[in-house]
Amino acid sequence: MKMLINVPETVVADALRGIAAAHPELTVDVEHRVIVRRDAPVADKVGLVSGGGSGHEPLHGGFVGPGMLDAACPGEVFTSPVPDQMARAAAAVDSGKGVLFIVKNYTGDVLNFNMAAELAEDEGIQVASVLVNDDVAVTDSLFTAGRRGTGATLFVEKIAGAAAEEGAPLERVEALARQVNESSRSFGVALSACTTPAKGGPTFDLPSGELELGIGIHGEPGRERRPMMTSREIADFAVNAVLEDLRPESPVLALVNGMGATPLLELYGFNAEVQRALVERGVTVARTLVGNYVTSLDMAGCSVTLCQVDEEMLRLWDAPVAAPGLRWGR
Repeated sequence: MKMLINVPETVVADALRGIAAAHPELTVDVEHRVIVRRDAPVADKVGLVSGGGSGHEPLHGGFVGPGMLDAACPGEVFTSPVPDQMARAAAAVDSGKGVLFIVKNYTGDVLNFNMAAELAEDEGIQVASVLVNDDVAVTDSLFTAGRRGTGATLFVEKIAGAAAEEGAPLERVEALARQVNESSRSFGVALSACTTPAKGGPTFDLPSGELELGIGIHGEPGRERRPMMTSREIADFAVNAVLEDLRPESPVLALVNGMGATPLLELYGFNAEVQRALVERGVTVARTLVGNYVTSLDMAGCSVTLCQVDEEMLRLWDAPVAAPGLRWGR
C-alpha cells in the first residue's frame, strides 16, 4: 500500500508538526502530544478536553478552538492517549472553573480518562466526564463494552463548547453534553477496509463486491455483510437503524460523515438520499453537515448521525466556532 509517510513510527509526531505549522492559533506540544488553543486558559471559562487514537482526523485536534474544544490529546493510531497527556491538557486549560472530559466509549479511552481525572483532581482541578455512546449498530465490540462513541462526538463537542464559550458553569456544560449524547444516534457503513501505517495493508478482508453494515471507526465488525447496495438502499438501511432507536419528536441535526476515502461528490449524493428517507419518515431536519469529520484513515464509507434538538441546543449549534476542522460565524 502506498502511504504519504516517512516511517510508521513517526506518523503521529509528523502530523503534529504539520498541524503546528499550519495553525499558529494552536499550541502543539509534539513531545507530550497535546494540542491546546493558544489563548488557554481562558478566564472564567470551563475547559473542554477530548482525545483518542489518531486516524480519525479532524477528530479531535481539528476541533480545538474558540467555540469548541480547549485541548485535545492524540494517541497513536487507533490507540488511546495516556493519562499523563490528558492531565497535562486539563492543567493547560483550567481557569479555575473546572474541566469537562469528553470521552468516546472505547475501553482504553474510558480507563485512561478516568485515571487522568484522578490525577487532575489531585492537583486541585475540578473534573467532570461525559461518555459518548451513540452507535446503534452493535452493543459490544472488539474495543467496547456497550455502544461505541462515533459521530455524536462532534455534536457534543460543538454544543458543549459553545455553552462553555458563553461562560456556562461546569454543571450546565456537563448536563448539555449528556443531553446531546442521549439525543444522538449513529450508524456507519464500510465500502472498504482501512489501512494502518503499522500494518501497511487492509485491517480486515472485505471483498470488492460487498459492504459491511454497522462498521466501527476502527474497522470493528458490524451487524452484517451484504452484496454492494445503491446509495438509496444504504440510506434507507442506515436511517431505519437510527430511527428504530431514536424516534425523534422534534427537529434533528443531521451529520452525513465520510469515513476518510469517500469523495464529497458521493457524500452529497448520499445526503440527498438520507434527506429523502428522513422526509418520508416524517423527520424534520434543522441543520445538515456533510463531509469527513469522524474518519477511519482511508476507509471508504459513510455514517449517519442524527441528534434531536431543542431551541437552546440549536442556538448553541449555530453559535460561532473557529477550529481548523469546523468554522462558521466568525
